[in-house]
Amino acid sequence: MPSSRLREIFASVIHQTGGKFTYSHASEHANRLQIKESVELLELAGIIYAVTHTSANGLPLAAEMNIKHRKYLPIDTGIYQRFLRLDLGRLFTAESLQQVNKGTIAELFAGLELLKSAPCTNPTQLFYWQREKSGSSAEVDYVVQHNADIVPVEVKAGTKGSMQSMFQFLNEKNYAYGIRTSMENFDTFQNVRIYPLYAIGKLSN
Repeated sequence: MPSSRLREIFASVIHQTGGKFTYSHASEHANRLQIKESVELLELAGIIYAVTHTSANGLPLAAEMNIKHRKYLPIDTGIYQRFLRLDLGRLFTAESLQQVNKGTIAELFAGLELLKSAPCTNPTQLFYWQREKSGSSAEVDYVVQHNADIVPVEVKAGTKGSMQSMFQFLNEKNYAYGIRTSMENFDTFQNVRIYPLYAIGKLSN
């Protein structure tokens, strides 16, 4: 496996962070099998993490996952920012992450925190949900198992933003509550529990 191909595919993962990984956008020279092998090697090495679509109708979440629909997270937010040459000073002084990179950093941070906070004896597998209906754009950033509950997690970069997809998910699946993680403090809104971004890892405790 040429190291140049691995670098190219890792670069594509960086650029596609926050959205479904599209093989046709990953390389101009490699075929689908070569891209797939590169992605698998990066994942085995712990350099990227998969976030897989699930229908989330019950436990285990992996029982209804669709490996044809995956997002990938790079291993570290700092590497992500450096790779894209983002202005780190602006990130630390901005009033909202929305001003920096439209929420992708927030979504990446939340996903990595969910992974890191899980016990090493029971590592977390990340999933997301998207309504499987033509023309629908409803999507929940993460779906996790918390004790015996299935919990949708929506990530917001600032302190505002609708939760239409969250409520649609809760209504369709008839689940008890969801999590919104944002720049807000701990709070609740209807059947949604609000966690600050820095504390999203507590969900695994």
